[in-house]
Amino acid sequence: TEIAGSSAVVDRGFVTYSNAAKTALVGVPAALIETNGAVSEPVARAMAEGAVARSDAVVSVAITGIAGPGGGSEEKPVGLVHFAAAGPAGVIHAAHRFGDIGREAVRLESVRVALTLLLDRIGA
Repeated sequence: TEIAGSSAVVDRGFVTYSNAAKTALVGVPAALIETNGAVSEPVARAMAEGAVARSDAVVSVAITGIAGPGGGSEEKPVGLVHFAAAGPAGVIHAAHRFGDIGREAVRLESVRVALTLLLDRIGA
């Protein structure tokens, strides 16, 4: 991270871009992805829970979405992002449809939402 001393509170991060990585690294059941798709509330929740289970972290945040420019569908358009944060009080979820605002803008907005959700989960 860019902040000195972060190692006191940050244990690790998981980059699970592919479905195989979601399964191998954070334990998302392949059947869950098959049934719901990678960009879905159940998968986001499983990612967040899996990150806590596979680390020394007390809380985690997960993001799965379609940043574009392609890859969207009528049901799951470009700009759809699911977020989940897990902690001792359980898992919370949020979904945002940012629209086709450009890949970088979707990514930046996703960071903002994810950090806000994480702050909510830790009660800050």
